[in-house]
Amino acid sequence: MTVALRAATWLQPGFSRLQGCFSAVACNAWVSERIPTRRAAPFRFSATVEQVVAMSSLFWLLSANPLFFSAALQGRTLSAPSTWAFGTGLAALVFGVHFLLLSLVANRWTVKPLVAVLLVASAAAAWFMQAYGVYMDPTMLRNVLRTDVAEARELWSWGLLAHMALYAGLPLALLWRVRIEPRPWGRAALRRGVAVALAVGGVVAVLAAMFQPLASLMRNHREMRYLVTPANLVWSTGAVLARDARGAAQPRQPLGTDAVLVRDGNPRPRVLVMVVGETARAANWGLSGYARQTTPELARLPVLNFAQVSSCGTNTETSLPCMFAPVGRRDYDEGRIRGGESLLHVLAHAGVDVHWRDNQSGCKGVCDGLPQDTVAGLNPPGLCEGGRCLDEGLLSGLDERLARIAGQGGTHVWVLHMLGNHGPSYFRRYPPAFARFQPTCNDDDLRNCSTEQIANAYDNALLYTDHVLGSLVATLQAHAAQVDSSMLFVSDHGESLGEKNLYLHGMPYAIAPDEQTQVPMVMWWSDGMVRRTGLDLACLRQRATEPAAHDHLFHTVLGLLDVRTSTLETDWDLTAGCRAPGAAGTQAAGEQAPARP
Repeated sequence: MTVALRAATWLQPGFSRLQGCFSAVACNAWVSERIPTRRAAPFRFSATVEQVVAMSSLFWLLSANPLFFSAALQGRTLSAPSTWAFGTGLAALVFGVHFLLLSLVANRWTVKPLVAVLLVASAAAAWFMQAYGVYMDPTMLRNVLRTDVAEARELWSWGLLAHMALYAGLPLALLWRVRIEPRPWGRAALRRGVAVALAVGGVVAVLAAMFQPLASLMRNHREMRYLVTPANLVWSTGAVLARDARGAAQPRQPLGTDAVLVRDGNPRPRVLVMVVGETARAANWGLSGYARQTTPELARLPVLNFAQVSSCGTNTETSLPCMFAPVGRRDYDEGRIRGGESLLHVLAHAGVDVHWRDNQSGCKGVCDGLPQDTVAGLNPPGLCEGGRCLDEGLLSGLDERLARIAGQGGTHVWVLHMLGNHGPSYFRRYPPAFARFQPTCNDDDLRNCSTEQIANAYDNALLYTDHVLGSLVATLQAHAAQVDSSMLFVSDHGESLGEKNLYLHGMPYAIAPDEQTQVPMVMWWSDGMVRRTGLDLACLRQRATEPAAHDHLFHTVLGLLDVRTSTLETDWDLTAGCRAPGAAGTQAAGEQAPARP
């Protein structure tokens, strides 16, 4: 009893306080006495959505846009007041654009995820833009979205990781500590409306004040807008996804369904091996007059070299579909090219046996629905490592295949898609036996190498391409008694090796240097194929001294294989004027294009 009375006496004050808890203040005071208050997390602070958006926009202005301001202010005197006024106006525009874009989609729940994604994307984009001089336009973003794991792995470097840690890691850590202040819906909408109105007013005022010089700048350098980061990423990604969505919603448009293969009564099989090179530029091609002999094996063969060939684009995503389309750069229409069938489908309609073998990142729709395989899938011994294979793997089984068709006849087109000189890891594109030019750049980050080292590694990769092509021709020659064959090699685009502080490729075509748009092209025919097609090699040698382009490929292949179709434009067939009168295919019907260049 005594214990119970003592317990009741000890608990009495607590019960009295609980009775007073009808008052929230009294209850909170009593709980505070009994329960320790949890300390606020260190380095944590509150901010409104608008404050986060403004700080993010300011951060991107200062960290991700040096290339834009460098290009925009080029040619201006730094000490001139007008330069500072123009630069300040541009800074206000860049800030305002990013603030408006983010304000339209950001709220209490979405602002942190959106800013986090853009921080990472803008840091990576700024690195590659500064390191290689690329522009983040829709074409480049399409390349990024189509990059495979092996290609992406070669682009990572310690420099990139350090850059990402500084310009993405630290801001993300700071963003993580931000607590977004909750506000009633009405107040939040009012404050957002006021912020957006002020931003719009500021942007309009700046545009009005500097309209003339800004309009002149954008008119003469339209590509410069793709340097404004991360607005360039948002716009280009949206453009790519929208185009892909439209393309996915529509079936691929048929092309050349009227194609007919001309029969010349010769029972021997015809084979055309088309080799699509990767990143080989004409400036370093030995057959085209380069100071170094980077094509020694082809130089010993009776090949026809075209020294002035313009590519359809400056990247594989653009050039590959374009070069297999009936209308290329001269009347470029991305929707039409990507939405329609390719040269290979036209050949298949005509009854040609078509096969695509890939040693890169796919055919970009060119070979959809047609027989195809990959070198990695074949995994030839000693040629594949870490998901990448040397280009000699493209020739795997070629000898046996030629022997097999020798008694079958027919017309065959085999396309070999090379890894070639794909950068930046040129030193990985050839075996040690071809490391002739020294010293070489053996680093995935080209900024760690001298211009000489980069050029040496690049030229060694061309030496290896020359070896693969020489081996291909030798194999075709070995079967010349049974098979009439030909080889056509052309690169998809070129490459910058440090000229004008540019590296790799992918510049907007309008401002791309010749190093990225001028590519090598080589043809070879067996004696049987020359006789069969009535080719005048002397005439072709003269034609090879004149300019040519990817635009010629579609029609030249149809002409060489004697395929008649309404899609054939004989004025764009490089061999049309160099075949004996009456040869099969020279009178192919079709709409005539404007005279060739």
